Amino acid sequence: MNALPFSVEKIDAPLGAVVRDIDLTKPLAAHAVSALRRTWLQHALLVFPNQPMSIPDLERFAQDMGPYGEDPYFEAMPGHPHVAQVRREADETTRIFAEAWHSDWSFMASPPAATVLLGSLIPPHGGNTLFANQYAAWDALPDDVKSRLRDAKGIHSARRGYARDGAYGEKDRQSGRSMAIRYDDSALKTQLQPMARVHPETGRTALYVSPGYTVGIEGWSDQESQAMLMFLFEHQTRSEFVYSHPWSADMLVMWDNRCLVHAATGGYEGHKRLLHRITIAERSPTSHGQPVSTVG
Repeated sequence: MNALPFSVEKIDAPLGAVVRDIDLTKPLAAHAVSALRRTWLQHALLVFPNQPMSIPDLERFAQDMGPYGEDPYFEAMPGHPHVAQVRREADETTRIFAEAWHSDWSFMASPPAATVLLGSLIPPHGGNTLFANQYAAWDALPDDVKSRLRDAKGIHSARRGYARDGAYGEKDRQSGRSMAIRYDDSALKTQLQPMARVHPETGRTALYVSPGYTVGIEGWSDQESQAMLMFLFEHQTRSEFVYSHPWSADMLVMWDNRCLVHAATGGYEGHKRLLHRITIAERSPTSHGQPVSTVG
């Protein structure tokens, strides 16, 4: 196998790797793009430090990794319809955005495969993003639980966050949040997703639920589904599955929504924070190629 056109250092955690010796402010050759995608699938999360990227650079990188995804409840940047600003002002007192564990937009019929996030203005402390390996979470479930979940479908909804009475609904808008979130009654809709999700590119099974978006289990009573979901929510974020990622300015992070859940944290009161975000949709099945070995 040819040497990679960049260096990779595995993070001492249940997931993730740091990629160096690559310049994302310039167009990437096709072989570098292919190598990056293979490396990402292997580690589920890639960290690129010291990348002073412009917004067009970020857009170009995202398109190299796959087609643009949709962001149903964010206002895009003017002139950049696929880029959202994840921002918080120094004097802001609203709840931390995305502090519940979730996989991005899992309530959609076709959720995004990946998310890329560029640290544009990073406070001197706090603001780590937590990630949990859901391959490992699935593998660690008792066999009887796996048997019950293997063909089960979770009911996903955006209602807890983006409905009129949700966490980022009407009251939140009135509270003065600086991030451009757009709540909508469409958040009340539901979408079924496999709870044991087979990754389309690696072939591995991941637990696919989250307290942010999973509200029930198809065909189960409320009591049964809530009991199981409470167990799974606690299980999926056990410390042995979790990586706490510290940010620095000009750092790009790309993660796989199909096998990770993540959550934001605070701790940077009195400081402005700004990141730029793009979601990446699934590639066509014919472009996936052979499964690759992965984290876990």
